[in-house]
Amino acid sequence: QVQLVESGGGLVQPGGSLKLSCKASENIFNFNTMGWYRQAPGKERDFVAKINVGGRIYYGDSMEGRFAISRDNAKNTIYLQIDGLKSEDTAVYYCHANILSRNYWGQGTQVTVSS
Repeated sequence: QVQLVESGGGLVQPGGSLKLSCKASENIFNFNTMGWYRQAPGKERDFVAKINVGGRIYYGDSMEGRFAISRDNAKNTIYLQIDGLKSEDTAVYYCHANILSRNYWGQGTQVTVSS
């Protein structure tokens, strides 16, 4: 069973930065894509960013610029760097992995942006 474990969330002031991590239980090259979604209270889960096995990166609408996805193959880990945090970035951030038609999710990490 694939496991994805996120970390790095927390409380941060507006304008601050965070780097989220997602460690996979197996070689990340087994996945077609790995990425991040987020869900704010009372809202649907939104796509943030993903990276495919070949290294191509995709960002959700209005996500490019302050969000940067990366990976460390040796650590089976992907990252999400978020800069210039805004209150509207407050959400639970979920790691996602896809293998063919199978989707896997982490448990989520809370990001709260508040002064």
